[in-house]
Amino acid sequence: MPRITSLIHTSTQTILPLVLMVSFTTASPLFAQDSEHSSHATSAELVRDVREATTQFLDVNNAGPAGYGPAFGCVSGPDHGAMGIHYVNGTLVVDGLIDVAHPEALIYEPVGNKRRLVGVEYIVDAATWLKNNNNTPPALDGQDFQFVPAPNRFNLADFFELHVWAWRDNPQGAFVDWNNNVTCERQ
Repeated sequence: MPRITSLIHTSTQTILPLVLMVSFTTASPLFAQDSEHSSHATSAELVRDVREATTQFLDVNNAGPAGYGPAFGCVSGPDHGAMGIHYVNGTLVVDGLIDVAHPEALIYEPVGNKRRLVGVEYIVDAATWLKNNNNTPPALDGQDFQFVPAPNRFNLADFFELHVWAWRDNPQGAFVDWNNNVTCERQ
């Protein structure tokens, strides 16, 4: 009997760690999928919220009366893709606030003389934001803003920005600056 007890004890010491290791190994991808799914759900929700907030701007003629005007011409990527034409609301840019319902810029792709809404950009002055928010960089619904230092091609002071491609799919992601599906070549 002592030999059987010893064998069971040895087997338990050998098998139990293996069982636990296999359990954690197979469970880890499940937790990662949940985390990824949660992040994807948040991303999809932000894109949906932006679409709801900007539906009226599908018609570019509604941008002007709401305080938006074209700036910078059509912005093309340094090596791929484009952003399009930014219609910027200067009042929103300098207010120091970020509100999903009021993006600082609407982004249109030129198609001949017409403009097709493809996304938005949230922009906030870095110094103002950091001063008013305990030096914490901005995020919108879990999406971190990108810091753009001066000097930059827009001749602006340091700022934070976040693109949301709510109206045109971006194969690189809904919050990446450059969109390979947008072009300035059709103006």
